[in-house]
Amino acid sequence: MQSLHHPTVIPLPFAPHPHTLHFFNKHFPSSIFSTNSYLPRSTRRSPPSPAAVVSASSLVEKGPIEGVLFDIDGTLCDSDPLHFYAFRQMLQQCLQVGFNNGVPISEDFFIENISGRHNEDLCGILLPDWDLPKARKFLQHKEAYFCRLAAEQLEAIEGLDKVCKWIEERGIKRAAVTNAPRPNAELILSMLKLTDFFEVVIIGNECERAKPFPDPYLKALQALQLSPQRSFVFEDSVSGIKAGVGAGMRVVGVGRRNPQELLKEAGATFVIQDFNDQNLWTQLLF
Repeated sequence: MQSLHHPTVIPLPFAPHPHTLHFFNKHFPSSIFSTNSYLPRSTRRSPPSPAAVVSASSLVEKGPIEGVLFDIDGTLCDSDPLHFYAFRQMLQQCLQVGFNNGVPISEDFFIENISGRHNEDLCGILLPDWDLPKARKFLQHKEAYFCRLAAEQLEAIEGLDKVCKWIEERGIKRAAVTNAPRPNAELILSMLKLTDFFEVVIIGNECERAKPFPDPYLKALQALQLSPQRSFVFEDSVSGIKAGVGAGMRVVGVGRRNPQELLKEAGATFVIQDFNDQNLWTQLLF
């Protein structure tokens, strides 16, 4: 894990440096996904065999599936590379004082310290020496930058349309449950044409506690009048998996970017690469 060397507090630490104002225009790579800054994890690690990820247990403890709850970032869409790029650029270029002694954050640092975490937590993790309003303002700028990137480059996880159709045809209740700010969540759902698919959208900072606490998933279960024994979760982060398990549900890990072993250690029932994964359909059609 990369060591943290935090900048000292400076006036208006959230303001972009004059030489990097272009980051807030359109001068970012035509495709972040085509750069070497964020390679798919599978390119550096052999995927496990099907026997290693398929669970003998079904997705629900008893009876038919009545509810499916989805995380948004990294689960419905391949957004982690965009978040990684936005954080890396802003931490190094827009603070006027280099983060981590000017060394750009790595993908591993992003996964271990940022991915799946609520912005309130990130204020303390990344900017512990700043007062909370300034840290929040910086993260608001980061979210605005992410939205600019997402508007041009966001891509759905493969097979998403297929699994959504399967759920809809069976009248299964569904919710989106995320630690993302509501504007981000609504933008992503709109771009994926899923605004009308979800019956409820639960936002972490609108709950008493965000993920990794179970509160957001418990709130979704309550809103849809679902039993955790007849519902399950799709999640891509350790934080989210812990929240789903804590709410009493089984969780399917989406291991497109984050290490599969970490997702299983967090409590995932099994891990898939995307929604076309045969391991998933073996369980859904069981």
